[in-house]
Amino acid sequence: MELSAASSVVVLVAALAAAVTDIWKFKIHNAITLPLLVSGLIYHSVVPGGAGLLASLLGVLFGFFILFPFYVMGGMGAGDVKLMAAIGAWLGWYITCIVFLASSLAAGLYAIMLLFIYGTLSEAWVNLQVIWYRLVAIGRNLGADDGVEAEARRMDRRRLIPFAAMVACGIIVILVKTWLGGSQP
Repeated sequence: MELSAASSVVVLVAALAAAVTDIWKFKIHNAITLPLLVSGLIYHSVVPGGAGLLASLLGVLFGFFILFPFYVMGGMGAGDVKLMAAIGAWLGWYITCIVFLASSLAAGLYAIMLLFIYGTLSEAWVNLQVIWYRLVAIGRNLGADDGVEAEARRMDRRRLIPFAAMVACGIIVILVKTWLGGSQP
């Protein structure tokens, strides 16, 4: 699936709207993700010369399943998963994969920056241990025990990464590279 101007604009606007709500309230509303997903499927199934419904569906599946394990482990919210699936509906699986990689890189850099700013390296070590224990226990419990997690660590804004903002950064980088370089990602 090629990165068309229409897809670029729609996905960028939606990602920026999701980023604002994610930074502000750490929530991505269904009012953003669901219309984006449905409109992507409809657009690619009716626009002549487009990639088609199958390519759009593959993008949805890739976007959903690449983030679903992180959701199950408690590392991100369902809104992030739905946003990536909706982006997949517009961009297809390949470009969604690139968006995921760029967004993950941005999130990693942001996390490192937070560690240095707030000096919470020991807290990060505890979080990594929690993730490890979840990975070990996932076969037995198929998900996190939210009651235990709530007692194990308190939520703090400086520990949370608004992934929709990282997705918006990833999309911007890809669009700038595509527009300046003239080639598809």
